[in-house]
Amino acid sequence: MRLPFFPLQSIFFPGETVPLHIFEDRYKQLIRDCRGEAITFGIPVFIDNKMVYGTEVQLVEIVNTYEGGEMDVTCIARQAFKILSFDNKMDGKLYAGGEVDFIENINDTDLEQREKVLNKIYELYDIMEVPYDRMPIEKFHSYVLIHKMGLSFDQEYELLQMSSESKRLDYIYEHLLSTIAVLTEVDRTKKTIKMNGDFRNFDPLDFKDFNM
Repeated sequence: MRLPFFPLQSIFFPGETVPLHIFEDRYKQLIRDCRGEAITFGIPVFIDNKMVYGTEVQLVEIVNTYEGGEMDVTCIARQAFKILSFDNKMDGKLYAGGEVDFIENINDTDLEQREKVLNKIYELYDIMEVPYDRMPIEKFHSYVLIHKMGLSFDQEYELLQMSSESKRLDYIYEHLLSTIAVLTEVDRTKKTIKMNGDFRNFDPLDFKDFNM
């Protein structure tokens, strides 16, 4: 499939709301085309000076239009894709585009795996004292809290490329295990440092029966 491109150094996952401020002429044209022709466009991820993967998005609403033609728009992310070709300008257009291959989303997880991952997320939030509302397990999947669990940009980019839901959840679970272990050790160290700075009663050792 051929898509217009709006490259960014950002990662958006399927189902995520995408707010954009449009100010360049080429992207003003893109948004006008999306509104007039009901087309979607792709947001390739610019990382390591290249673009290989991205996400298709659909225009939902033009929220604000400014005097100079700038716009605030909201979109919804749909499918992840791999870029097969890139043209700096599509035919007769100011914006770039290219051929993409959509990444199949395989829902191969179960309730037990989702519960295991979600409980680890709650454990992370408890350690960090982050307030949260419990989510019905039926609504939880790998993309729901993906920007709210301390993943790096590179880790999020890896997840974007994965087609299997069970593999994404396994990846997230391993990240949570290592992150929680680090935070637990940091918390223990902080408590140790604080304790060593306090005045304490020490019981003198009795060396009466001590021998070397």
